[in-house]
Amino acid sequence: MHQVVPPLPPPSVPPTPAYTVKDWQRNDAYHNSLLIGPDEALQHVVETSEEHDLPAIAVSIAQGKFLNLLARSMGARRILEVGTLGGFSAIWLSRALPADGELVSLELSEKHAQVAWGNLAHTGLASKVRVIVGPATDNMKALQPTPSFDLVFIDADKPGNLTYFLEAKWLVRTGGVIIVDNFVRDGLVADPAETGEFVECVRTLLEHLKTDPEVDATTISTVGEKGWDGFLYAIRL
Repeated sequence: MHQVVPPLPPPSVPPTPAYTVKDWQRNDAYHNSLLIGPDEALQHVVETSEEHDLPAIAVSIAQGKFLNLLARSMGARRILEVGTLGGFSAIWLSRALPADGELVSLELSEKHAQVAWGNLAHTGLASKVRVIVGPATDNMKALQPTPSFDLVFIDADKPGNLTYFLEAKWLVRTGGVIIVDNFVRDGLVADPAETGEFVECVRTLLEHLKTDPEVDATTISTVGEKGWDGFLYAIRL
């Protein structure tokens, strides 16, 4: 008589811990303390932006360093930024440029542009940066595509994302990179029940990218001191 051996129970899976923004902030602070360290110029941007009541929506320190490393690894000589705010990301990007490189930064608000320009002058980087005030779409159309930009960073009003991306395609060189920030939004972009304006703006650009033969792209999710978000990384084919 054969004895029937019951199947082994499935291995227990420990519950996934619930991480919070506080955990991500601690993680960023630890890694930044070892890989980036204190930066007087960036702290100055934070302080002057607060003094002038600019919204606290700039990239994080780690994200700024990523943009800097990306530009350096590409050997970028010409960079376009859409959305200057107080100049935090502009400082990271302009630091990556050679002495004769150029960052063109587009900003709708005259107030934001003035704060950014003061911050750039404080860091000694003003000679590498051209801040243009006005509607970004109009100013992008007015830019000359020659010489082409190596890198475009889009971090402005979200309803303009698709238009900014389409304009950026004609301004960036073949093999150049276009990054669009705030592309995950706490995972809400993938939630079919969410119909907020900013989420729909991301979806509109994603739907376009699905059939755009002139670029290849992916979305990278991130967590850190700014919470859960992410960015689009695209290359011009």
